[in-house]
Parts: sequence; structure tokens; C-alpha cells
Amino acid sequence: MSYQRIPLLIAFREAVGLRDTYGGIDGVVALQAHHLKPEAPSDTIVIFMHPMGIMHYLPLPGALAEAGCHVLTAVSRYPNNDSALIMEKVAVDLGRWVAHAREVLGYSKVVLAGWSGGGSLALFYQAEAADPQVTHTPAGEPFPLAEAKLPPVDGIMLLAAHVSRAQTLTEWLDASVIDEHGPVRDPKWNLYDPACAQPPYSAEFLADYAARQVARSNRITAWAEERLAELKQREGPHAERAFIVHGTMAAPCWLDPAVDANDRQPGRCYLGDPRLINDSPGGLGRFTTLRSWLSQWSLKSHACSLKVGHRMRVPVLVVGNTADDACTPSHTQRLFDCVVNAPARELQLVHGATHYYAFQPEHLKQAAGIVTDWLGRYGF
Repeated sequence: MSYQRIPLLIAFREAVGLRDTYGGIDGVVALQAHHLKPEAPSDTIVIFMHPMGIMHYLPLPGALAEAGCHVLTAVSRYPNNDSALIMEKVAVDLGRWVAHAREVLGYSKVVLAGWSGGGSLALFYQAEAADPQVTHTPAGEPFPLAEAKLPPVDGIMLLAAHVSRAQTLTEWLDASVIDEHGPVRDPKWNLYDPACAQPPYSAEFLADYAARQVARSNRITAWAEERLAELKQREGPHAERAFIVHGTMAAPCWLDPAVDANDRQPGRCYLGDPRLINDSPGGLGRFTTLRSWLSQWSLKSHACSLKVGHRMRVPVLVVGNTADDACTPSHTQRLFDCVVNAPARELQLVHGATHYYAFQPEHLKQAAGIVTDWLGRYGF
């Protein structure tokens, strides 16, 4: 089915405080999107939004539009740059697109398509739209989401998604880093050093490694909180600093196919060879700020599915790809388990599909079919 691709732009003004993006008119937030509009009318629109990703040309949105779904691929104020991203602000941006879809585009029903990192965003958004509870960011700064008046949505789809940016980064942190400056590593825990235990990993090694990952995350968090407090006292309320997090791509599951097992290719992650990505500029969470670490990467982040999933009161579809080397099966299952109070929840798998459905037209078609079938059965 043919469809139109209509670029959209909306803008709104906010009180000026700390600037966390470069360029633009001071105090104006400008957001872009693509409206994928099939010829046949519909009263439902599916909104894709990732905290920082631009999803206009990813395979699944286009496949859904070709199948007759009206789709909006929305972008937050942090396009392709999460170095200073604040999850609470991303929720505000998503709220603007939900309101635009209803009030301007004329759709009466909105379903969020939380693909990859958009999954936890979708759950966080709906939790705060239906029953706002966040009053401050994890950095302790006032951010009453109730005042944003986020419009609730009618359904949520979690597609090849993980439970949160914070939990994912923690599970990928290089547990061998004992000094963040440098960094300095303990070879005993460096997965990419011959001195470390080699696959298959023992249950004891995996438990100790995971504990060290959590401990490292918490050390960075404690340092960020202390540093921010010192800067504010010395330089004022808008003081901020950027920093580098080394070693963020060292998950045991990429080297040992028995860990969180699925059909993925051993020795690789969704970005390529994890040994090369572990300290490269393109690694997850490499460049960040004190506030951004606390909001999106620390375990104190509000935007975690495991913290908000139980607050869902709309139908939820969870779709996992069994060859996914980014969002592994334990994340798919935890997402399904955490939305226990949803009036209806389903878990579907696309066997053999990778994270992006790259060069997999039949798997992409199957995923689109699962989505359109679910939308139809629930009146969307």
C-alpha cells in the first residue's frame, strides 16, 4: 500500500535554565517528525519515539505504513546526541507529539510503539501521563511532570525493546574498570584480556561480574552527585560538567552464547565487535554530563520499565526478536512480566530476526503482521 511521507515541525517555548543542546533560538524547543500517511483513513496513529534516535527510515515504521497503519516517527530535542539528555524532558517532548496527533492531525486513538530504547520511554511516559508522580529529576532539581499535563495514550507496543537505558548500560559496563581516569583495569575481570576467565562462564563468575557492574555504576553515580553539589555551591544552580565513561560495551552474553541465550551470532553485538566498541566514541553512554548520567544512565533513573511497568492500565504488546544482539530474551521477558496490571498483555516472538531486521524482509513482514493483527484485535 502506498503512503505519503510528510515532514512535520512543532516548536514551543520553555523557561531558560541550563542549556543542554547546541544552537537554536534560546528558550525555543523545536521537534521534528515524519507522518507516514496511507491513503485509507484511520482514527488511530502509531507513534514511534526513541530518547535520541531518528527513526524515520528504520525498517519497521515503513513496513507498518505499507501495511496500512498511520505512523508518526517523532524525534526528541536530542536528535542523535544523548550526551546531555534528560529523560524527563524527553517525556515532555513525547507529550507534545501525542497532543499534536490528536489535536492537529485529528486521530482519536494513539498507540506508542516503543522500539529498542523507546520501550522504557513509552512505559515511563504513560505512567506519568496517567498518574504523574515525578516531582524532581534524579539530580534533585524540580521537574513536576504533573504540570506538563501529558495526554495518556490508548495502547503500548514494546518492540525489540530493553527494560531501560540505565539497566542496559549497567549490564554492559566493563566490570574490570577500577579507576575511571585512564581508565585503569583489573585484568582478572577484563573480558577481553586472556587473564580473565573465558567462556563458558561459570555461574559464580557471572554473579560476581554483575555485582561489580552494579558497584561501578553506583560509584559513578555517587561521584556525579558529589561533583554536582560542589559545582552548584561554587558556581551557581546551573553549573554542569561533561565527562567520559570508558568501557561500556562488555556484556558477557556477547562472548558466551549460553548467557541469556538466543539465536544471535556469538562474539558480536549490534554495533559490531564489542572488543572494538568498548572504548570507541560510538559506544553506549560514552559522553555524558553529571545531570544526564543521573537521569538516563544511573540506576536512580525514573525511566525504567521495572519501576513503572506495574502502572500500565492499557493493552500492551511485547515483541521479541530471537536473534537480537542488543535486546536479549531476559529483557523481553522482564518487560512482559512488569506490565502485570495491564488489562491485556501479549508476548510474541519473531524467530531468527535481528535487532533491526536488516536484510531480513520476511522477518520484517512477520513483525509487521504481528503488530497489525494486534492493533486490529484491540480496536486500533
